[in-house]
Amino acid sequence: MPKSKLSAFLSLLLVFVSGAVVGALAHRLYMVNSVYTTGNSPVGGPPHRPDPEEARRRITADLKAKLKLDDQQLTTLNKIMDETNDAWQTMRRKINEEGRTLHDQQWQKFRAALRPDQQPLYDQWRTDRDNEMKKRREQEHKGQGGPPRP
Repeated sequence: MPKSKLSAFLSLLLVFVSGAVVGALAHRLYMVNSVYTTGNSPVGGPPHRPDPEEARRRITADLKAKLKLDDQQLTTLNKIMDETNDAWQTMRRKINEEGRTLHDQQWQKFRAALRPDQQPLYDQWRTDRDNEMKKRREQEHKGQGGPPRP
């Protein structure tokens, strides 16, 4: 190839490659922002749940403004929200307890399927695994500021 054709070819190749790089970077930035900026999530951060009290204040204020609720209706609304919250908490506790029971039954069935010489090794594995999970949960909650799960 003559020098001018080679130079033109390399220039065209450089423009093509730089366009692909810029396009890939732009796509990456777009995807990160569009995935993490949905709902109430901070820009560039993982989605998070709104504070329940903040959500309650927002709902109450919105209903009061749009429906022109009086004080008695607001009292009734708050009572209904309290009752619903209590019912949710009761249900969550029950589900967690049932889940723990099922989980424990599973581990007991695993242990029963093992030979007697394998059972102490399994027990040690379970202890190590439980300690690792507990440590991981504590680390996760340190970053979020919430209390560690039981």
